[in-house]
Amino acid sequence: MKTETVEIVYEQASSQRIDKFLAEKLTQLSRAKIQELIAAGEVSVNGKAVTKASHKLQGGELVSVNVTETAEFTPLGKAIDLNVVYEDEQVLVINKPAGMVVHPGAGNEQETLVNALLHYYPQIAGVGEPARPGIVHRLDKETSGVMIVAKTAGAYNWLVRQFKNRRAIKSYLALVDGKPPTPTGRIETRIGRDDKQRQRMAVTYGDQGRKAETEYYTVKEYRDHTLLEVLPLTGRTHQIRVHLAFLGCPVVGDRIYGRRKKSLELSRFFLHASKLKIRLPGNQQETEFSASLPADLQNILDGLEQA
Repeated sequence: MKTETVEIVYEQASSQRIDKFLAEKLTQLSRAKIQELIAAGEVSVNGKAVTKASHKLQGGELVSVNVTETAEFTPLGKAIDLNVVYEDEQVLVINKPAGMVVHPGAGNEQETLVNALLHYYPQIAGVGEPARPGIVHRLDKETSGVMIVAKTAGAYNWLVRQFKNRRAIKSYLALVDGKPPTPTGRIETRIGRDDKQRQRMAVTYGDQGRKAETEYYTVKEYRDHTLLEVLPLTGRTHQIRVHLAFLGCPVVGDRIYGRRKKSLELSRFFLHASKLKIRLPGNQQETEFSASLPADLQNILDGLEQA
């Protein structure tokens, strides 16, 4: 790996966030990647390291960025079972099991959804981003449920536009500890990296983080828990888990944002992508896909009914 230091002078008279400025100048890097570099201390202004993406440039500063070039990673196919909900020539809809990572990354390069897709549909290799071919949206490793995958470049662009423009409607079932302050509601905050624990996300304030919106509806109340239908209107990392924890009713089994001590015997957190409504390529009408609760989550609800 080779590290290159890129130097850019901020020449504007008005102030601007450093991450936004660098995203405009270093187009080969995503804004999220630039924010990671800033948090890691790889960005400096006039020789002094800056660790907050919200740092404001005022004009005339020399901004230095240490960029590490890595070899392009090419995932390989592997025979891993897929639960197919729907398939045509352009798209594939699956019911992703809990425990499956969507695309390869550090420490897991062979046991992911992308590896399975490349085995059964090798033509997907040229669709979308090389390291995550066919992927237009994601679910956390421990979140089960409906996902749609593009099998062609045309389908990829069609689907990506719908997610970007908030035309795709995603619905989740979440069992939470306690209950929210109101039976239905809408949560509007900003979400960004936790300053103290960079692997976590958190509700942020001021101009830090990105706008996040979530709606929720009570499906069933139990003695110490509540089953919610949750609709994320934006797509921030860990958004549902962060927002429900912010309300004081974290997702059951969520050891990162919820309770340290388990309230129910569950090996993962109770979050399931139950429905996805989207227009398939070339269609004007929306199609809704659904996935029933997997056995481990259904068993939890059955136990609560009997309690």
